[in-house]
Amino acid sequence: MKDLPGLLRALDPHASLADRHVWLIKLFEWIRGDRTSVQAAVARVQSFIEALHQQPELQARLKDWWEILIQTVDITPLLADFGFAPRTAFLSELAERLRRKLLPGTPETQDASELFPMVVPTRFDAQWITALEEPQIAQLTALLSANPARDTRRWHYSLMDAITYCTAQIRATGFAPELRLRMSRSSPHTRAFHALPADVQELRHVFFQPVRDEAALQAAVMQYRERLDACRQAINSIYAHLEDNGISVGMVFRLRQLRARMLRDRELLDALLSPKPALAALKLLVRRIATAQEIKSIGALISTNSTLLSAKVAERSAETGEHYITRNRSEYREMLGKAMGGGAITALTTLLKFMVVAIGLSAFWSGFWSSVAYAGSFILIQLLHFTLATKQPAMTAPAMAAKLKDIDSDESATTLEDFVDEVTHLVRSQVAAVLGNVFMVVPAVLLVNAVIELALGRPMISAGNAHHVLESLTLLGPTLLWAGFTGVVLFASSMIAGWTENWFVLHHIGSAVQHNPRITAFLGLERAARWSAFMRENISGFASNISLGFMLGLIPPFTGFFGIELELRHVTLSTGQLAAAGASLGLEAFRQAAFWWSVASIPLIGALNLGVSFYFAFGLALQAHNVSKFDRARIRAAIWSRWRSQAWSFFVPR
Repeated sequence: MKDLPGLLRALDPHASLADRHVWLIKLFEWIRGDRTSVQAAVARVQSFIEALHQQPELQARLKDWWEILIQTVDITPLLADFGFAPRTAFLSELAERLRRKLLPGTPETQDASELFPMVVPTRFDAQWITALEEPQIAQLTALLSANPARDTRRWHYSLMDAITYCTAQIRATGFAPELRLRMSRSSPHTRAFHALPADVQELRHVFFQPVRDEAALQAAVMQYRERLDACRQAINSIYAHLEDNGISVGMVFRLRQLRARMLRDRELLDALLSPKPALAALKLLVRRIATAQEIKSIGALISTNSTLLSAKVAERSAETGEHYITRNRSEYREMLGKAMGGGAITALTTLLKFMVVAIGLSAFWSGFWSSVAYAGSFILIQLLHFTLATKQPAMTAPAMAAKLKDIDSDESATTLEDFVDEVTHLVRSQVAAVLGNVFMVVPAVLLVNAVIELALGRPMISAGNAHHVLESLTLLGPTLLWAGFTGVVLFASSMIAGWTENWFVLHHIGSAVQHNPRITAFLGLERAARWSAFMRENISGFASNISLGFMLGLIPPFTGFFGIELELRHVTLSTGQLAAAGASLGLEAFRQAAFWWSVASIPLIGALNLGVSFYFAFGLALQAHNVSKFDRARIRAAIWSRWRSQAWSFFVPR
């Protein structure tokens, strides 16, 4: 407390704007102390009060300082706008948060929303302010205000202005086309936004009457609250239309901002009607301290506004993933057949990859044309309705998580048992897909190699390239690390697929292809309708396959440019390359330890490809469906119990 006398001597109501505000910042720094004890901070406030009581001249200076402060600093932005993006746009708010992190603020400001974070920058401030007792608050009010009645009236006018500004923002956002056009037209609340200004004006008129009519005030308050609730109901109707209309991060951001504005409006209204203005003011300031902490985080901004989009992406992936789960013997055999077809196509992919390498292009162009080969073969697999095993997990995980929507219901035990059944179906399906891919790609590559030897008199790849393949796939190297990283890439491609399908729906591309006059004039009505249905059905697969192909081809040269040199190991492609290396070396390959170390790595590459991509996709889907940690523990226990009792069911259908 040795700094208090110096602080009190430095109090100068006639100092410059910046110096007055710096004094306030230093006062709060002194009250906080080392931030270890709330009671110590409250005790320092009491010491400040007692020191003022002992010096009447200092009290007069403080009252003058306070009068100048409330006349020069506009508190309305702090009450109405603090914590909200100025342009209700996600990117602008992201840029604003980056600016606040990188650039220092200045106390030379008349905007309370700029000064406030500098005065109370920590959560500890909210703790000690909340701990202040009512007598202390009354003493502080008496020390600050020379005319309490006048200051209370100013406070009420500031609150009413803040309510007016909040209402204007709510109305403007509610009229935004991307929200207004998605509101349910059958809802009785669609025109609630139109009447908001009239309700606020009526509330202002009644509240500031010279002789207040309490009955009229209560009626005006009730009318305003009901109007806000009707606006909230109109906004809620938007969520029911997202499946057909798609969603964007920008739209989620606007919806969250709008709902937060409505909550802020209710807070301000409660403070306006409070019989204890000083206590109401402190409660509002404490909430603004929490807001100040929230708006510092860039990660929180991205997380909170991407949750709903992630949920829709997960749901759209779930629709695709259902096609990859087999539940009986006939579906299991069908999956094996599709996977064998995918393995045969991958043999051609292996050939194209080695042809690109043989040309000897620069790293980027070699990666680019390899990407084209990968993407083209993956799309061919899709169009022929074959299966590439490693693409399954990221698609099937959301479909699995969708089964857990009712895990908290009265029938949760049945739901959990059904989910474990789905897990066994999924594992069997992926085992079938991997076996089909791997066991077909080997003879297919050997066949391609035989054709090339007959035609050209040499194997698909040289002996030097074959030894390089063995060195890159050996279990003694970083192969398993690259296989796990490939699982992350597979998950990323599935998210790109879900996002692209959501974008396709959001912008009504399917409808445009089917009904746009220029397109129908070129294609004809029937062909345009077929193209629209084809794109709607396959856009997700195209996005996934193209993105996966280009990531497989371009990540190694791109990261190699920076000296990181990340590699990827895809189980089917790796098996095809190993088969080509074995065909080039002939029977000599079986006598080399490097060959067998590479063979041993194949099942582990497959397990990591599948496991890592499934882990990330399933975690995202669980988050999207709000599955709690307790329920996640129940899921793990149930799966482990099934494994102990019926392990064979995870590999062979009943």
